[in-house]
Amino acid sequence: MIRLEKRPTPSKFWQIATPIVAVVLTMIAGGIMFAILGKNPVEAIRTIFWDPLFNPDFAAYSRPQLLVKAGPLILIAVGLSLGFRAGIWNIGAEGQYIMGAIFGAGAGLAFYPLEAWYIFPLMVIAGAFGGWLWAMIPALLKTHFNTNEILVSLLMVYIAQNILASMSLGLLRNPEGSGFPGSRNLSQYPAASNPELIAGTGMHWGVVAAFVAVIAAYILLQRHILGFQIKLAGQAPRAARFHGVSPTALVLLCMGISGALAGLAGLFEVSGPAGQISIDFNVGYGFTAIIVAFLGRLNPVGILLAGLLMALTYIGGELAQFMLGLPSAAIQAFQGMLLFFLLAVDLLTNYRFRLFTGVK
Repeated sequence: MIRLEKRPTPSKFWQIATPIVAVVLTMIAGGIMFAILGKNPVEAIRTIFWDPLFNPDFAAYSRPQLLVKAGPLILIAVGLSLGFRAGIWNIGAEGQYIMGAIFGAGAGLAFYPLEAWYIFPLMVIAGAFGGWLWAMIPALLKTHFNTNEILVSLLMVYIAQNILASMSLGLLRNPEGSGFPGSRNLSQYPAASNPELIAGTGMHWGVVAAFVAVIAAYILLQRHILGFQIKLAGQAPRAARFHGVSPTALVLLCMGISGALAGLAGLFEVSGPAGQISIDFNVGYGFTAIIVAFLGRLNPVGILLAGLLMALTYIGGELAQFMLGLPSAAIQAFQGMLLFFLLAVDLLTNYRFRLFTGVK
């Protein structure tokens, strides 16, 4: 009989190998799924992972898009990882991302058509504040009424989506847009736009913020007492309380940081690649960032690499839809397989299979 036996200490080998094995298993399972759909699995996997980077017909467009897609994923995932390490489960980053975009775009459009240097910095502050404010609702309900932050933060995503639709049709709708939903195009308002910093690279201020967040989170976790308290709270909650760590303060801090970073991601996206507030502005970055956080092992450097990998599946998935006629649902399922296999293989970090003969 094969049984699972808890390891005395977590396996360092499987901590490193888990993401790699999960990616390989995802490719195998995804290939089977593509074959069932009547597509060549090898061609599909090549189109997703190889062609966007190395096919000269697509690389000129796809390589800059890698940073464009990875920026918000990394920024959101870094914030989420701090809470996840502490055992605080913010699942509503998508809503905080939306509210950051609304607050940031609203701050910029309030000055239209004024051209002034301080408009974009104010938008950045407003975007971070919008995400932080939305995250504080489940945080305060958690600390004062002991509600489940998973459910509250998740349900608030749908409230944010309805607010987004309302803003697109109402307060932020372009008065010169002939009645169509959506705000003014911020890319046509220089004081409120977030253009490429280096032409043809996809690098904009949101990507810079993502790299800064990775560095800051790494220093926080490795060199600061707060990072030690976050890790201690997640690994040994009772020991953390004896050490003087306040659970209430930790919830407010981690939820606030993750909300603010998600809000910043929304602001940089609406002022850059997306360009405007619209009904379909959100594309699931807040949910995908959860996969990125775990694929990166809740480590800032790992999240950086995982964000680039997940961005590659976004770009390659769009290319596979166009070139091979794969349905978008298949690409979403392929991305979801990453989290499934990651969680499945991660079991081997703390457990191992043992063969029992039944003979004493």
